[in-house]
Amino acid sequence: MAWQFLLELMVLGAFTGFMAGLLGIGGGMLLVPFLTFMFTREQFGAELIVRMAIATSLTTILFTSVSSVRAHHKRGAVRWDIAGWMGLGAVLGTFAGAQVAGLLKSGWLAMFFAFFVGLSALRMLIVAGQKQAVGTAESLPLRPALIGTGSLIGFISSLLGAGGGFLTVPFLSWRGVGLRNAVATSAAMGFPIAAGGLAGYVVAGLHADGLPPGSLGYIYLPALFACAATSVLMAPVGATVAHRIHVQSLKRVFALLLLSLASYMLWKGVHAMGWIQA
Repeated sequence: MAWQFLLELMVLGAFTGFMAGLLGIGGGMLLVPFLTFMFTREQFGAELIVRMAIATSLTTILFTSVSSVRAHHKRGAVRWDIAGWMGLGAVLGTFAGAQVAGLLKSGWLAMFFAFFVGLSALRMLIVAGQKQAVGTAESLPLRPALIGTGSLIGFISSLLGAGGGFLTVPFLSWRGVGLRNAVATSAAMGFPIAAGGLAGYVVAGLHADGLPPGSLGYIYLPALFACAATSVLMAPVGATVAHRIHVQSLKRVFALLLLSLASYMLWKGVHAMGWIQA
């Protein structure tokens, strides 16, 4: 592996970590399209590229979630009574989702990513500058329903390579959990989501053909460690800057970037399916 490629991965990790800290948005929505582009350029197998980008992005959350959860926990913001049960479901959901991802054509994975990220970007544009609606009274479902909800969030997250905050925070806010606690609890959910994804994508890729050197199942270890190392360093910097500038206007710019990346993944998807020619 060329040192230039490793350096690019470290820069990518630093950028996604900074943006995650600045805007409070998981880096997976950025990592997956950029890793897809870089793996394409490195001529990884066509059916492996998107799958490996998603698996690698998801696994980086193992590292990036720890510092975030510690900070939230010190402030007493994490609702462990919620995170524990939803996290249990999330482990099961991400593991199952990884098996499904291992069976799907890469084109469908790319288009699924484009659909969800495009919706998230449009929602960000609409609600930027508005206060997020919160339920008037806490009305959480029973434990089996929390496990089921966590499983669904984990399943979707495993197909996107993201930590699930774009689903967890709105769900908890809708059920009356304060936004501060919802964000903190969502951060705590990141670790079980990533853990289930790690196990799932290793198992799903054990017998895959054409994996490049440095792969553990569908996880590309050089990208995992390079991106995670710099992302962990830059996320606190982004969080510090967020307290000094007006973030809402930046969210609109970020949403437009996400729409561009979703368009790229949509193009990759339809091209992989053979519906258009390069």
